[in-house]
Amino acid sequence: MNLSIVEYPDKRLREKSKKVEVFNKELHDLLDAMYPIMVNTNGIGLAAIQVAHAKQVLILNIPEEDGEQPIENLIEMINPLITQKDGEIIYQEGCLSVPSFYEDITRFENITVNFQDRDANTKTLEANGLLSVAIQHEIDHLNGMLFIDKLSYARRKKFEKEYKRMLKEKKTSN
Repeated sequence: MNLSIVEYPDKRLREKSKKVEVFNKELHDLLDAMYPIMVNTNGIGLAAIQVAHAKQVLILNIPEEDGEQPIENLIEMINPLITQKDGEIIYQEGCLSVPSFYEDITRFENITVNFQDRDANTKTLEANGLLSVAIQHEIDHLNGMLFIDKLSYARRKKFEKEYKRMLKEKKTSN
């Protein structure tokens, strides 16, 4: 399966992802193809919509202290639903679909999320800190939201200007 990252301002990023009803080889192939893309682009999370598949599918792999992301630490979430949330954390987020841009975003510090694994088994995960932030960021993608949507009006306008300039510079250097 040949996948590539969809980048802002592509309209597909605003699409709401559909619930996964069928857990089959096609789903497994998608999950297997997403992992190398996420790791090779230095991501810690990737939603299927970011590779042009509007399915409620996401993967996460928080790096270890040495920066490695062994496959055995991979978390695959199908049809995730946050059932509990509390606390507040501010974290500097980036996004593979909005390259080279980082911003402080406020999220819930602690969450509980129910989801299914690749074989349709129901799971529950309690997360805090960076894992909590990453899950919320990826679930936002499934709902057609980007982290830049959480910026204040003034900061969002500044981002749009900076991003347009960056895209223009990228085009002229190619």
